[in-house]
Formats: sequence, C-alpha cells, structure tokens
Amino acid sequence: MIHTENLTKKFGDVVAVEDLNLEVCEGEVFGFLGPNGAGKTTTLRMLTGLIAPTHGTAVVNGYRVGQDDMNIRRSVGILTETPGLYERLSAEHNLRIYASLYEVEDIAGQVEKYLRMLGLWERRHEAAAKFSKGMKQKLAMARALLHEPRVLFLDEPTASLDPEAAHLVREFIAGLSQEGRTILLCTHNLDEADRLCDRIGVLKTRLLMVDTPDRLRSNLFERKVVFHLRQADAALAEAVAGLPFVQDCTAVDNKLLVTLDDPEMHNPEIIRMLVGLGADLQFVGELRRSLEDVYLHLVKEG
Repeated sequence: MIHTENLTKKFGDVVAVEDLNLEVCEGEVFGFLGPNGAGKTTTLRMLTGLIAPTHGTAVVNGYRVGQDDMNIRRSVGILTETPGLYERLSAEHNLRIYASLYEVEDIAGQVEKYLRMLGLWERRHEAAAKFSKGMKQKLAMARALLHEPRVLFLDEPTASLDPEAAHLVREFIAGLSQEGRTILLCTHNLDEADRLCDRIGVLKTRLLMVDTPDRLRSNLFERKVVFHLRQADAALAEAVAGLPFVQDCTAVDNKLLVTLDDPEMHNPEIIRMLVGLGADLQFVGELRRSLEDVYLHLVKEG
C-alpha cells in the first residue's frame, strides 16, 4: 500500500528526510518513531501529496507521489497533530463540509456513524470551539474517516490527551486495524507504538532500523530469563552455566539470571535440571527490554 525508494526532502541546505526506502503492507499498522526534527511529519506530508519530495519516488494506494497527488488525497485519511477545525461551526457542520468535499454519497449517514462511534453524537450541534482538546482530536479522527479510506496517516493522535481520551483513541485505532486498514502512525508514545504497531521504523533523517517490536528487542539486546527459587546458590548457577546453550548465569537474591538465545526452546531443560538438583522453583520470568531501551539505543548510535 505504501512504497518508497530513496525518498528525500531538503529545505534549502537542510536535509529533513534522506533516502527513505520503505514498504508498508496492506492491513499493517506501521509506527514511525524518532526525535523532534527527525523527519516523521515531513515524510507523512510527502506521502499524502501535501509537499513534493526533492527526489526519490513513492507510491501510495497505487498512486504515484508527484503525479497523482489529487488521487492520493482523495483516497487516504490524514489526522494532523493540530486538528484544524472550523471552530465557529458545529461538529456536525464541520463533518458535513468535509464529507461534501470527499464526495461522500450518504453524508448524513456517515456523519452520524462516526460521531456516534467516537462518542460525540449528543454534542453534534455544539461549536467545535467549545470542545476540549480530546474531543477536537476525536472530531478530527471522524473527519479523516468519513470517506472510508483504506490508508490512514495519523500524526501524534494522542498527543496532550488525558488518559481516558487517549485510551479511547487507541482502542479506536486498534479497531480500524482489525478492519484491515493500513495505518502509518507517527508518535512519541513508545508504549502506544508497542501496543498498536505490527512493525516499527526508527527515523533520524535516515531510517535506522525496521522490524517488529519483539525482534527489535531481541536483535539489539541479549535475552535474560529469571528463575525465582526458594534458595539460589553458586552451585546451582555453575550447573546451569555449564549447559551448552547458556551464555551466562548469575545467582542474585535467590534468583538465577540466565542469558540465552532461545528461552522458549531451552527453558524446559533448565527447569528439569533445577528440579533434578533439588531446587524449589517458584516461578520463571523474563527481563524484557522496553521499546524505550531500543529507541534510545538506536537514536544514540544513529
């Protein structure tokens, strides 16, 4: 649904995005992470035909950026970081205007559908200026969906929202994903990206790495499993460390910290050994690196 080759944008001598090569598949939620000024919003604006790339190519929903920009804008939905609503008009009137611009056939039906889905129907006659930031964000989300686009671009959809509003927006995005829509999500919220995204790309002018959240963790950091025992000692740690697939084992406060590549494969063998040696095993867990660890490592290394 989204394909780019060496997509680049310069503003004078400043390179905002450099040689972006990206493939986002149909039905995928793809997350863009990166510091301020990394090029996330610039990429989104290029892919939605709002600004022209300096060089390189991109295809969105079968349309080529720079040649079919009007068709791209007709066929995608976009939620910008600032909603950009007609503040003096009612929520319903706002959506009717945009539904008309998108040439939606059943304007009244689509407006009602999304106002109800996002909990705004009862306040449809109120001016947008009276809405809280969270309500404006939900109204902007409805606007992006009126024409039922198969590709959605969301730029910081939960920025500055209170926890309840942010939760509703995240649940709504997850529901859209289950409908098979392709979503490109720019966010600073790492927990949000971890929960919502099938794959994540870390951008710092150039694309540093792309993969699933779990594979990003396992590719960058060793996996450590924690075996909680009633009593752990150096002898048990030494026995586990002697296994051929174990890289390291340390006893700390009645816990064994074991470093190994494939815990799912080898944990049962370690458990059998510990039980055979008379250890009282209480439970097993994993020291998981957070997506924040991955992000900070990649951005720092650049």
